[in-house]
Amino acid sequence: MRVHYLYPDAITDELIDVFAEEPKLVHYFDIPIQHVNDRILKRMHRRGTRAELDALFAKLRSRIPDAVMRTSLITGLPGEGEAEFEGRGVSYCATCDGMLYRGRNVAVLGPERKAAQVEISLTDGRTLGISPPVRLSGDVAGTPGVTLEGERGQVVLSQGVIAAQRHVHLTPEDAARFGVKNGQNVKLQTYTVRPVIFEDLAVRVSPEFASFVHLDYDEANACGFRKGDLGRLLP
Repeated sequence: MRVHYLYPDAITDELIDVFAEEPKLVHYFDIPIQHVNDRILKRMHRRGTRAELDALFAKLRSRIPDAVMRTSLITGLPGEGEAEFEGRGVSYCATCDGMLYRGRNVAVLGPERKAAQVEISLTDGRTLGISPPVRLSGDVAGTPGVTLEGERGQVVLSQGVIAAQRHVHLTPEDAARFGVKNGQNVKLQTYTVRPVIFEDLAVRVSPEFASFVHLDYDEANACGFRKGDLGRLLP
């Protein structure tokens, strides 16, 4: 049996348990979210917020890993501006192990590489209902796949989703000055509003690099990083 048109606020923990345990129910969820901007949702007289929608989809994925999800969106509501319209737009569509999750503001970075990859934070992974492996760039064997959507179509990757291992790019001159080598792991002491010492900072040396430390949003938020903050490499 397939159930159609379930409003988000009607999907309770008890209902999710029934879907997970009842073999006669198809793991298909048609959930009309209509919009993802909190102000527009309120004008639509829709109950719930963007954060609650994200939490619901993450809960469904965690409890029912093979769930197939469908939704519908409305645009053109009086009072919807460019910011709200862009807020409902899609820059990527991740279908990690069957999960369908839509997000935006995904940056495309060069240079071109032998294998495509998508770097997300561990927090993003919780939203998607997956556990992305912590890997250095290029080490994508056995990782989850993803579908990327843009204005001109889709690119389907069979693998490539990782949480990037924290690392530092150094020029050969700076590596020699700091006394470190390519492939070495060091520590990073941050001079930020919430000072921390990050361990297992991978050193990557190349004449094509500019010398910068690369942290993801989770790590940057953990130490309270702000543009212009400094750090120190420790052995």
